[in-house]
Amino acid sequence: MAKNTVCLWYNGDAEEAAGFYAATFPDSAVTAVVRAPGNYPDGKEGDVLVVEFTVAGIDCIGLNGGPAFKHSEAFSFQIATENQEETDRYWNAIVGNGGKESDCGWCKDKWGLSWQITPRALSEALKANPAEAKRAFDAMMTMQKIDIAKIEAARRG
Repeated sequence: MAKNTVCLWYNGDAEEAAGFYAATFPDSAVTAVVRAPGNYPDGKEGDVLVVEFTVAGIDCIGLNGGPAFKHSEAFSFQIATENQEETDRYWNAIVGNGGKESDCGWCKDKWGLSWQITPRALSEALKANPAEAKRAFDAMMTMQKIDIAKIEAARRG
């Protein structure tokens, strides 16, 4: 186990979420499933309590803690993509599996966890000279899933 690990709270479905992430993103896997050795407030002995997994190289723990806490946009995974095909694949996987679209390249998975599917072309455009960055930013502000061709066209003016 890594010294520093992201712990994500789930309402009994951490194993399902971890399996989805492992199947969707490269360098991802479910590495351990720990069952509760006794009853606890939102579960019973033998229930899946903790799932250890990796998402795109980031070590995580899914804790089945019950309904007390919900995910919020204050935390998100940001996945850098190389092209439109990769952007579409991840976006469509998350949204198509019960997730929801949001603005500016953000979406939520069906467990309420936020994701930023961010093409490298967008990140580079936002670091360009001020005029190019402003045009790319303005274009991004009109999008849900990022359209790389539109970002690059806006950058060129």
